[in-house]
Amino acid sequence: MAARLLKIAAFYFVLAIFMGIMMGITKAFSYASVHAHLNLVGWVSLAIIGLIYLAYPAAAQTKLAAWHFWLHNIGLPIMQGSLFLMLFTQVEGFVVGTIIGSLILGVGIVLFAINVWQQVRR
Repeated sequence: MAARLLKIAAFYFVLAIFMGIMMGITKAFSYASVHAHLNLVGWVSLAIIGLIYLAYPAAAQTKLAAWHFWLHNIGLPIMQGSLFLMLFTQVEGFVVGTIIGSLILGVGIVLFAINVWQQVRR
């Protein structure tokens, strides 16, 4: 699980950096919130979670870890993809996808927190 999280974190990092470069080239800074969320919720958060699971391998073996992984990596692209489309097209209807993705992501994060509280011990 730790390796999967670190690999997907690296993917989000590349995606966020590519997006940042494109924003700089095109001066389309209205997408900064998407860029920031991909960096923080994708790259940073998942990398830290991967390192936590590396330090506490029992936590990485649980169903909660698997559920978190999938909910995080379903919710984040839906949330940020919808936000990007809303900003790009100026169609407010994409906010529904942002809300749905946020809720999916949020449930995943709660499962991660429960897993940490249950599994991480000195």
